Amino acid sequence: MNVFAGKRGFTLIELLVVIAIIGLLSSIVLASLNTARAKARDAQRESEIEQLRTALAMYYADHGVYPASGGATLPNGSWSNSNDSSWATLQTKLAPYIASLPHDPSESSSGSAQDGSQTYLYFAYNNAEYCNLGWYIIVWRPEGSVTSPGSTDCSGVYRNYGGTVTISP
Repeated sequence: MNVFAGKRGFTLIELLVVIAIIGLLSSIVLASLNTARAKARDAQRESEIEQLRTALAMYYADHGVYPASGGATLPNGSWSNSNDSSWATLQTKLAPYIASLPHDPSESSSGSAQDGSQTYLYFAYNNAEYCNLGWYIIVWRPEGSVTSPGSTDCSGVYRNYGGTVTISP
């Protein structure tokens, strides 16, 4: 007596079609998930930069100048970069105003983004000869498509660090 008589299973072709459909659907879901993760990291960056700006404003209110930047290996020694020791120096200056300075969510703990592509950069200018005030720049790179608005400084020079620009004092 044949127990399997009259029962029909799935053919190999049917199984392969089902597996292909599942694979296609899962790849669509994973792509959407990666986009959501990038948006979440961008939101985190915006929040962290706002906290840093608040700490800098409090420092300026107490000292009349912004904390000096400098010591970064990249992009140059005038900047403070969140993936090298210059960020720790800035942290020491801002310690009363912020618990710890932020690091870009994509920045590795070893600071492997040596080109500065996913780091925070800070530059301060406190020269009284320049518009009679101090100013600072915080540079960061979002993952989503964002147009960097740039800004015109007090001397009328347009500054935009989101792309390649020539800056003349």
